[in-house]
Amino acid sequence: MEFTSIQQLLAAYQSGDTTPADYLYSQWKKAQNDQHNCWISMISEAQLDGYLKALRNHKPENKPLYGVPFAIKDNIDLAGLQTTAACKEFAYTPGQSAFVVQALIEAGAVPLGKTNLDQFATGLNGTRSPFGACKNSIDPAYVSGGSSSGSAVSVALGQVMFSLGTDTAGSGRIPAAFNRLVGMKASIGRISCRGVVPACRTLDCVTLFAHSVEDIEYLLPIAGQYDAGDAYARDFSESDADIVYLSDAVRIGVPKTENLEFFGNADFERRFELSKEKLAANGAELVEMDIQDFLDAAILLYQGPWVAERYAAIEGFFDEHETQCEPTIQAILGGAANFSAVDAFNAQYQLKTLKKRCDAKLKTVDAVIVPTSGTIYTIEEMLDDPIQKNTDFGYYTNFMNLLDYAAIAIPADDETEQMPFGITLFSDQGSESKLLDLAKAYTANEAVSVGESIDETMVIAVCGAHMEGLPLNHQLKDRHASFIDKRRSAPSYRFYALAGEGPKRPGMVRVNEAGVSIEMELWEVPTSSVGDFLAGIPSPLGLGKVELDDGTWVTGFICQASAIEGAKDISSYGSWRLYLTNNS
Repeated sequence: MEFTSIQQLLAAYQSGDTTPADYLYSQWKKAQNDQHNCWISMISEAQLDGYLKALRNHKPENKPLYGVPFAIKDNIDLAGLQTTAACKEFAYTPGQSAFVVQALIEAGAVPLGKTNLDQFATGLNGTRSPFGACKNSIDPAYVSGGSSSGSAVSVALGQVMFSLGTDTAGSGRIPAAFNRLVGMKASIGRISCRGVVPACRTLDCVTLFAHSVEDIEYLLPIAGQYDAGDAYARDFSESDADIVYLSDAVRIGVPKTENLEFFGNADFERRFELSKEKLAANGAELVEMDIQDFLDAAILLYQGPWVAERYAAIEGFFDEHETQCEPTIQAILGGAANFSAVDAFNAQYQLKTLKKRCDAKLKTVDAVIVPTSGTIYTIEEMLDDPIQKNTDFGYYTNFMNLLDYAAIAIPADDETEQMPFGITLFSDQGSESKLLDLAKAYTANEAVSVGESIDETMVIAVCGAHMEGLPLNHQLKDRHASFIDKRRSAPSYRFYALAGEGPKRPGMVRVNEAGVSIEMELWEVPTSSVGDFLAGIPSPLGLGKVELDDGTWVTGFICQASAIEGAKDISSYGSWRLYLTNNS
């Protein structure tokens, strides 16, 4: 059974059209039969059974990614599998999963394995791996794009629903463009990089690949929970709660003709013009912009001292095992010795000057559109000239992390008889909601709503210490949540006083019989704050779907059934406040 979106799969689980065991096992077998060099390692059948067993303790409505299969680029840690960064001699077995991987697993997602990449995430083409060149999902003669090659192709081939990549120079966008996917490179620090083998640690981003903008929008708050343990993490919980446009018409910056480069690819040049026409037809005001300063910043990434940061990431290993690295990687990292500390400071001064100019231009528009890549090459063409042709791919991507911008890559059209061509929308750091809004409008061929702030919120039902006046209510108010109403749950739950340190907390568990109705409060919470709020909820509690007394379902606190063993059943009170009053 094929599913085209995460929501479609979740609906199939809830309706009983399929089960996690049936679907995940079929996807695991499909991935094992891959012929495109997508995978470096996969979980065993026993490990898959372990993930399935964990899911049996929950219902689909209680986990936002219940039974959704995903892939992990093999420079991101997954407990139980080696991390290789596409270098066998570098491989190690992590003691725990990366922060973002663990967040996705706790949300119910199931990792099928680790995917192929340009070695040490150095490259934009997907051929720089001893595990084989990853082949394009549309035409295997062409490059897949890199470095997150296997992550993108595994999604494009329908082996997984979404995947994690990384992006330093464009690795979360180029493979999306070449495989007709959506790729989100959020702001630096939006998604934790703890548990990721660094390329350039000051610039690295974990990225998301999926088939639709809607899936990316659904995934980002879950994957992007703030990680206080990552030195480069940034809390964007309040940065884009509102989507604000500059005027009544969306202003989209478009590069001047002299800034554009298609490397002889007339088809991509034609299709970029069509993408601009599509934006204009849907009401956008196109603002011609000289992006030469952006392009000058891009040059610094590989021709400046930032290549030394790539060397610093694996200095000890590279010094002892240089000849065991791919030849192109040897050439790139070997050049790091040519840069001094003085060069690094001078380049930072240059970048600061360029960023000031670029930021000033960016402030005049709501976003900028560029081709994700000006061209595409066959694997044979790439191997004949690996440095220059890889550089061509970075023409429109290399500057974005240096300048601290957010970006989303989307398919420009549905010309299926041609190789895929993609466009990228980018704006300032913290602008993810606006970019997702614009990308949804473009892919749906609709005009974007403008002229007012669009508040993105969700309703959360609370039944315990987060209620008004109780010890943890501040966690809602600190996130600018607003009280809506007092309600009661459907009479389908048992209520327990949980043991443990800290403020006293109850747990609601849904039951098939002898249930009661529980007093609740509904709070409206900015969507951008939900991931951070979820991250602070201790086990055995979590957010899932709770049925109200009128039959509607809302997001609310749920409790693992295993946690009630030995807990005090307080269902007869039907209210946490009433229980506290009578047991103070």
